[in-house]
Amino acid sequence: MKPIMLQGHERAITQIKYNREGDLLFSSSKDNKPNVWYSLNGERLGSFNGHQGVVWCIDVDWTTTRFMSGAGDRTCRIWDCETGKEIGCITSASSVRTCMFSYSANMAVYTTDKAMKQDCEMFIIDTRVVDDSTGQQDPILRIPIKGSRVSSILWDLDDSIISGHENGEITQWDLKVKHLCFSYCGSKHYLPEENFFVNDMQWNKDGTMFITASKDHTAKLFDAKDLLLLKTYKTERPVNSASISPIMEHVVLGGGQEAMDVTTTSTRVGKFDSRFFHMVFEEEFGRVKGHFGPINSVAFHPDGKGYSSGGEDGYVRVHTFDSSYFEYNFDY
Repeated sequence: MKPIMLQGHERAITQIKYNREGDLLFSSSKDNKPNVWYSLNGERLGSFNGHQGVVWCIDVDWTTTRFMSGAGDRTCRIWDCETGKEIGCITSASSVRTCMFSYSANMAVYTTDKAMKQDCEMFIIDTRVVDDSTGQQDPILRIPIKGSRVSSILWDLDDSIISGHENGEITQWDLKVKHLCFSYCGSKHYLPEENFFVNDMQWNKDGTMFITASKDHTAKLFDAKDLLLLKTYKTERPVNSASISPIMEHVVLGGGQEAMDVTTTSTRVGKFDSRFFHMVFEEEFGRVKGHFGPINSVAFHPDGKGYSSGGEDGYVRVHTFDSSYFEYNFDY
C-alpha cells in the first residue's frame, strides 16, 4: 500500500476532510491557507486565501458548493468551493476552534476559545445571508459554555449539536428548546483529569453513531441518540483523531506522543502509526507507518476503499487499500 504524499502546507496539519462524494480532499494546517486536492491522484486544485492565522477547523457542505474554515485570527469564513472566493467573514471575540455545517447546510455552528477574557461560546448562523457585515452580534442562536471549552463538534441532522470538551465531557444540545439534553463524562483511565481533552469526533456513515478521540489514550464509540458508550479502543499514546469505515466494521486511530516531546524519542517509540481496530471486538489488527510526527487527523474515504492522514510533519498521506485488506476476515 503505497501512499500519495501531499505537500502543500508549511506547518503541521490540523484537520483533513473529504466531501460527500470523496473526489475532493480538504486540508488545513497551522499556516493560513486551507487547500483542496483531488483525492484520486493528489493534484492540488487550489487554496483558500484570506486567513491571517492558524486554521483550526474546516468543513464542506453536502453539495460541495460551500466550504467553511475557522482560525486563530478570530474569524470564521465561508468560501465558494468552485472559485475559492470568500463569500462571508464572521468575526468573533477570540479564536474560532470548531465549525460545522448543518445537514441542510442552511445553518452552521462555530465555537470560540476561552481566551483574552472571553468565555467559550457557541454560535449558530444562517449561511444563506452571511456576508462581510455578519459578525458576532448577528447569530440565530448564541449559547454560552459555562464549563470547559469546546474542542470538537458535530451537528446531528438539523435539530441538535454534540460537543466534545477539553475536560472529556461530551454534551448534546437541543436547538429547539435551547438547552442541554444529555451529557457524558468519562472515567479516569491513565492520566490526570486535565488530559481528558476530546481532540476529534466523527460520524459513522448513517449518523447513528460517532467516535471520539481523546488525550486519555482512548477512542470511544457512542450512540448518537442518547450518548450511550458502546465501545472503547485503548492505545498507549494520546489519540488525536479517529474515523469509522463506511463499509467495514473497522475504525482507524491516529495520534502519538505529544508534539512537544517528539524530539526526545524515535518514530518507533513515539508510535506515530495509523492503527486499525475492529469496531465490535475492540481489538487491533493492523498498523500503517509513514508519518515522522504525531498524526493530527484521519479520515476514511467515503467509499471505504482508502483513508487519509495528516500529521505534525505537514504532510497529508492518501492511502488506497490493497485487495488483501478486503479479503481479511477477523477471527473471533
